[in-house]
Amino acid sequence: MAEIVNLNRARKAKARDAAETKAAENRAKYGQTKAERVRLASEKAKLRAVIDGAKKED
Repeated sequence: MAEIVNLNRARKAKARDAAETKAAENRAKYGQTKAERVRLASEKAKLRAVIDGAKKED
């Protein structure tokens, strides 16, 4: 015989798993310190300046 599954528990467990996955993504995306954000912004600005300086004009 098959195992009896409580659908409410299954639904809630699935929602908990989805919420944990979303939380892990948000921690990775937004979990930076101010110093890290400043460092990344300065690196992006330097890279953008190098790329803009290397462009050819028509």
